[in-house]
Amino acid sequence: MSTPPRPALKSLPATPTGPRAAAQAAPGAAVGEPKGAARKGVRTALRPDPHRSDGRYPIAWLCISAPRGAVRTATSTCLCGRDRSAVGHTKVLALIDDHTAHRDTCPLRTNQEGRQAA
Repeated sequence: MSTPPRPALKSLPATPTGPRAAAQAAPGAAVGEPKGAARKGVRTALRPDPHRSDGRYPIAWLCISAPRGAVRTATSTCLCGRDRSAVGHTKVLALIDDHTAHRDTCPLRTNQEGRQAA
């Protein structure tokens, strides 16, 4: 006696015999604001900035890199156009002093009207 063949558990779809056109995409949104939930969303209240500025802003930066066992480097930059750098322990210390002294002579920090009056 022989056992009957097992029925197929999966059915494979028939393959197309020739080329066919791809389905067309839905037309895109026209120019303007989007439709839907985003337009009907909750209105937000504009609050004042919690970090109020006191009118000060940075104009000069001193970056010092002194990793353990490596050569120290430093750069001093200012919005007035000053851009200096130093490599080595003694030159970095000199640049720090020069950067500190630049605060008094920087044209962006000094009040030009006050100098003329004094």
